[in-house]
Amino acid sequence: MKPILPKSARLTFAPLTLEDADFIVELLNDPDFRRNIGDRGVREARDVEGYLSAGPWRSYEANRFGLLKISETATASPVGIAGLIRRPTLDDVDLGYALLPRYRGRGYVSEACEALLELAGDVFGLTRVVAIVSQDNAPSIATLERVGFRFERVIPAGDGTPDVSLYGRAVTPHTPTPQ
Repeated sequence: MKPILPKSARLTFAPLTLEDADFIVELLNDPDFRRNIGDRGVREARDVEGYLSAGPWRSYEANRFGLLKISETATASPVGIAGLIRRPTLDDVDLGYALLPRYRGRGYVSEACEALLELAGDVFGLTRVVAIVSQDNAPSIATLERVGFRFERVIPAGDGTPDVSLYGRAVTPHTPTPQ
C-alpha cells in the first residue's frame, strides 16, 4: 500500500525505493546521522533493501505513513528523509527526520515537519505527535521547539546507548475557512 504524502511549498515527498539506494547509503552513513539517530548497518546499496523492508516499506503497508524521501521541488535533488513513525516503544506516533549536511540550515526540516503535522491531524486524525532526540543534538532540539514541540521527559535507553529526550506537541486538524 502506498503512503499518503504531505504537501509543502519547496519540498516534494515520495516513498523510498530501491532507486534511492545511493542517497540512502550516503544519508545513513553521515556521521551526524550515526551519532544522533543510530547505525542502521547500511554500508552499500545491497544493504538498502533490508533496511527498507524492515522499516519504511513495512510502515507504509501497516500505517499508510512512514519515512519518506524529501527532495527540493525546484531541482528534484533528494535532501533527506522525514516522516511519521509508529514505534512499539512509544504511546504516540513519532516525527522523525534527517538531512544531508549540504542541505541543512535552509528551513527544510521545519517545512517538512509542518507538512507532516498537518497530515497527522487532517488525514490520520492524530491529536498528538512526539519526537525523540539525542540530548546533545541542539540543532534538532531548536527545530522541534520552532515547530511547537515541548520537552516532556528523558527516556532511558537502558541498552548502553545514551538516553534520549521526548518532545511532544498537540495536533489540531486544520479546518478550512468557509468561502
